[in-house]
Amino acid sequence: MKSDVRNNRLINETSPYLLQHAHNPVDWYPWSEEALARARQDDKPILLSIGYSACHWCHVMEHESFEDKHVARIMNDKFLCIKVDREERPDLDKIYQTAHQILVQRGGGWPLTMFLKPDDLMPFFGGTYFPKEPRHGLPGFVDVLQRVEQFYREQRGTLDQQSVSLAEIFTRIQPQAPETNVQLTPEVLNRAYSELKQQFDPHYGGFGSAPKFPHPPSIERTLHYWAQGVINKNADALALHIALHTLKAMAAGGIYDQLGGGFCRYAVDQAWTIPHFEKMLYDNAQLLCLYSDAAVASGDPLYRRIALETAHWVMREMQAPAGGYYSTLDADSEGEEGKFYVWTSEELQQLLSTEEWSVAETRYGLNTAANFEGKWHLNVRAELDKVAQDRKLSSQRTGELLESAHAKLLRARAQRVRPGRDEKILASWNGLMIKGMARAARLLGEPELIASAERACDFLRTELWQGGRLLATAKDGRAHLNAYLDDYVFLMDGLLELLQARWRGADLEWLQALAEVVLTHFENKAQGGFYFTSDDHERLIYRPIPTYDDAVPSGNGVAAHVLLRLGHLLGESRYLAAAERALQALYPSIIHAPSAHCTLLLALEEYLFPTQTIILRGKSEDMQPWLERCNRSYAPRRQSFAIPLDAEPLPAMLALRKPLAPVTAYVCAGHSCLAPLTELGALDTELALAEAPASATNC
Repeated sequence: MKSDVRNNRLINETSPYLLQHAHNPVDWYPWSEEALARARQDDKPILLSIGYSACHWCHVMEHESFEDKHVARIMNDKFLCIKVDREERPDLDKIYQTAHQILVQRGGGWPLTMFLKPDDLMPFFGGTYFPKEPRHGLPGFVDVLQRVEQFYREQRGTLDQQSVSLAEIFTRIQPQAPETNVQLTPEVLNRAYSELKQQFDPHYGGFGSAPKFPHPPSIERTLHYWAQGVINKNADALALHIALHTLKAMAAGGIYDQLGGGFCRYAVDQAWTIPHFEKMLYDNAQLLCLYSDAAVASGDPLYRRIALETAHWVMREMQAPAGGYYSTLDADSEGEEGKFYVWTSEELQQLLSTEEWSVAETRYGLNTAANFEGKWHLNVRAELDKVAQDRKLSSQRTGELLESAHAKLLRARAQRVRPGRDEKILASWNGLMIKGMARAARLLGEPELIASAERACDFLRTELWQGGRLLATAKDGRAHLNAYLDDYVFLMDGLLELLQARWRGADLEWLQALAEVVLTHFENKAQGGFYFTSDDHERLIYRPIPTYDDAVPSGNGVAAHVLLRLGHLLGESRYLAAAERALQALYPSIIHAPSAHCTLLLALEEYLFPTQTIILRGKSEDMQPWLERCNRSYAPRRQSFAIPLDAEPLPAMLALRKPLAPVTAYVCAGHSCLAPLTELGALDTELALAEAPASATNC
């Protein structure tokens, strides 16, 4: 019996998300000149559907509508249908999410459903998820399709006028030329902190209410604000509390995988109890940095444990054999969200010994009502000391029983059907994770994490660096797509962090090459700042200069920050000038909503209070105690590099940092440098002036 399943044009794509739709009866095209030309030729409006593989409601809409032959027939007859993976084409996603915001006057999301005119690709109607039939106040998708197509046929003049208006709005929302002599001042840092204090949830931690996202740049801003206060002798204890309380609450909540490590995308409730179960590489990369920072800033072993468990989960489940890091884990398995992660009380009691159950029951509150559709998703409800006290056990024995219970549950969970994994390797997200691994390795003294970061770095250089330019994505031996600003600058940031964990001359050379591409092909040379796409990228309806932090940090913020640090390291004035131009150009946007620009504020802080750059020269083994001293305390405005004697040749300024003793330290801040230091005690005295204490009081 012949199968009636056929492949559409997505079958030759690398994106797992597009391949998920390759057997739909919808005649999907990938975004391509072929698709756009066909739409113009046939005078069909374009139905643009943007999503990603771990998106729950994307799966729902596919099952309800895109797998339905009747719905597919209407789509094919009336529209040219294009499916886009927002992780491979963030340029298209940024443009059409912005257009959705303008047209619908509310935020977008995924799946994003937009209808475009074929002649100029301007959107004229859109939404996110549409159910097949009218439901929950949403119109049915079939009705939407018919009305949109009718409107396109009958209201061409109106649509053309709307396109002109939309193009004008795109022009207006682009950062404008700054006023002359813009004064960059620290006052905006205070304003951002004041806003974050207002947004802070004092009971459950985090910012805002449900659904609750981690917002890593906001947490990092409060840590930086506290550290600056310590240096200035006016530390704000609340700033530290906001960061530590939020990180601690997330670590205890269901947003964190209590058995396997790693964080889910967000919590659906205010108390972090139940997550949306997808796990994204970019969230975990940013949180790995933060928990490592918190471990040093607080001295509390909790943050170290969470950082290392997260890193080990990434290495175990998200690192490809070839070295790169995979993108996401799906929220669903066997068609049910969260099924892989949740337990019945009966399952737990059958798997655990009486003693293990007793400890787990108290630790996770399993003697109360189940918290997820009649089952349990594990959340910490009692500290270990409290568990030990309640069960009349020693702390050591309690910890041993909990550890053995976790091991049994993890083994049992491994036998379940796993959530789908999106195995494409994105340059930008890999750059974030290289930074996270290198930061954790450096601050927590875990060399295996350096090895993981190096493997990812080497994979990107081998597979995605071609002809002096970066490609955005790779899967199954095929790398493609012109890279975006985030790809370049996140990777630069990761390489700079990796150089601090261990020196490798080839990484510095690559870092400089990446910086040159950014300055040549991405900078807005007339006004300052950086476009999201390069000057030789496909021409689209809008070329954004992103400023706000989103799920990932602002590319402009990371660009300015890393160019400042690299400029001070190498004495390269072009890098410093480009960063200053970006801050000048984007300052009006920053002061309009400071707390929405926390990554750009990191760069502004770097500009106002130049980084302390430390160059160590000597034999690797001799420099190790000196490097450990540099990393001992929380010092967010410090970068330290241990360059061994055989690291030759070096760029001009670094070449001047000659070893004058078994170990020599060159300490500079901005353009001012101390005399070389040849005694560890002298370095210790100098560093203490510019850092928070080695162990802050945990709030």
